[in-house]
Amino acid sequence: MNYNLAQITDEISAIAIDAGAFLLQERSRFQPDAIEYKGLNNLVSYVDKETEKQLVERLSKLLPEAGFITEEGTTGQDADKNALNWIIDPLDGTANFIHNLPVFSVSIGLAQGSTPIAGVIYDPNRDECFSGWQGGGAWLTHKGQRSPIRVSGATKLGESLIATGFPYYQFDQMQPYLHILESLMQQTHGLRRMGSAAIDLAYVACGRFEAFYEYNLNSWDMAAGVLLVREAGGVVTDFTGGNEFLFRGDVVAGCPAHTELMAVIQEYWGQV
Repeated sequence: MNYNLAQITDEISAIAIDAGAFLLQERSRFQPDAIEYKGLNNLVSYVDKETEKQLVERLSKLLPEAGFITEEGTTGQDADKNALNWIIDPLDGTANFIHNLPVFSVSIGLAQGSTPIAGVIYDPNRDECFSGWQGGGAWLTHKGQRSPIRVSGATKLGESLIATGFPYYQFDQMQPYLHILESLMQQTHGLRRMGSAAIDLAYVACGRFEAFYEYNLNSWDMAAGVLLVREAGGVVTDFTGGNEFLFRGDVVAGCPAHTELMAVIQEYWGQV
């Protein structure tokens, strides 16, 4: 079936912006006793759950034939990963949200199998809506103005500002991860850990970061973001240089300096 991805992306953007307004509303009255733990350092709140319910309800009407892969399991069903699916994170950066750090986002991706075909990331704190669709480029809408975005033109690791994330479980690869950090600290303009993989990827797409890498991610952390990076002229792979990142959990995304970053990662990764 053919889809008007440009129109669908516009509708996704409107849905994401409404969800972002709800996040800001709830942030103003959020209380610490609303925090729940899904696992070690893995936080969730009623805000995550309620936002996801709102997203599922509206996206179901937009494309009734699409399944759902969601962080909070609102649909209660296992999706066919080879089919057409919405892949959504209602609140990417929950720990930031809970601690009133204004770096969190709504991330909505649409994927055919393991290939994202449309994506929107909305940062309600900066009112920035990043959007894109397969073959349609990547865009940033701010204060009603929509402009095309491109990845950075940097060609060397030494010219790059790199984003990453810290694992909050499965610490068996901490030593190689720390070796990678040590190496990159000496070869780049610096490393940043924002606490929202979706925002990290959006910032790669618009050239604020030259690259982003992380492991132990879920598909909802990256589905929209990797679409944006690719449509903005960037490269996205898993840590082996392959194309299995969406459901494998490790991703490297960036501009031409991505090649040097991959060399550093592959030098250390997998060595325990």
